[in-house]
Amino acid sequence: MPHAIRIHETGGPEVLRWEEVTVGDPGDGEVRLRQTAVGLNYIDTYHRTGLYPVQLPTGIGLEGAGVVEAVGPGVDSLAEGDRVAYAGGPLGAYADIRLMPAHRLVKVPEAIDDRQAAAMMLQGMTAQYLLRETYRVQAGDTVLIHAAAGGVGLIACQWAKALGATVIGTVGSAEKADLARAHGCDHPVNYRDEDFVARVREITGGKGVPAVYDSVGKDTFEGSLDCLRPRGVMVLFGQSSGPVPPFDLGKLAAKGSLYITRPTLFVYTAERADLERTAGELFDVVGSGKVRIEVNQTYPLTDATQAHRDLEGRKTTGSTILLP
Repeated sequence: MPHAIRIHETGGPEVLRWEEVTVGDPGDGEVRLRQTAVGLNYIDTYHRTGLYPVQLPTGIGLEGAGVVEAVGPGVDSLAEGDRVAYAGGPLGAYADIRLMPAHRLVKVPEAIDDRQAAAMMLQGMTAQYLLRETYRVQAGDTVLIHAAAGGVGLIACQWAKALGATVIGTVGSAEKADLARAHGCDHPVNYRDEDFVARVREITGGKGVPAVYDSVGKDTFEGSLDCLRPRGVMVLFGQSSGPVPPFDLGKLAAKGSLYITRPTLFVYTAERADLERTAGELFDVVGSGKVRIEVNQTYPLTDATQAHRDLEGRKTTGSTILLP
């Protein structure tokens, strides 16, 4: 019987349950996917805790890779045996077999293996829209990337460096500073030992940066604004430290006519053409060797509870996958 991790109530990692599930034949526009690897992402903890409300009971997880086992009526873009990957809804990636809408799947190039694919889709496409669309990084820019040793951070640091930017990145330890530096971060800043705002101002000669990419949220938000140059862009794309409290928008004027945006991958890839373009750019930059996708942790899918504990305890770096 197929199995999946499901939740019947919100809470800590202990609410994750390994259960038998029924997976039938694919319906119109669907395929049945035998998954070979599943991506672990911080947003999974938001669904588990209820920070992002979901209808219970439910599966969990938004990213995976695998092989098409069966194709439903109306699907002509995929065939049995195709290697595919995805990032985004519907929830339920923590499973060994599942049904998926065909239009949310992309074929994986031969040069990329399944574990890389599962590790790169959500984090890598997030890096793509952040650096190429939300604020389009140009050669000569200096940008600040928080959580530089995390999954999105390591990809974004490499990609920004390849675009010709100078990269400042915050990290939480000396080991993570070394890791970020090895992946294109010119100036790792250990926020436990240094004032990252002061360091950004020092590195930029007091000018500030045109863009801050912030997935931390509450703990870094005010400081991130103080790192921006006039008319700079604050890109808040996560909240690992908690949600940002209510904020007086008048401060944006006082700090230099700043911009704030709260983007999501799901909006940026909602249309099929956008999904294909975003994934295509990611596959190209990885295939060229400019960005390396490194899976730094693997767990059995049955051990998702421990994976969540380690993720929330800041014990992971880079990409993490769960293996069915």
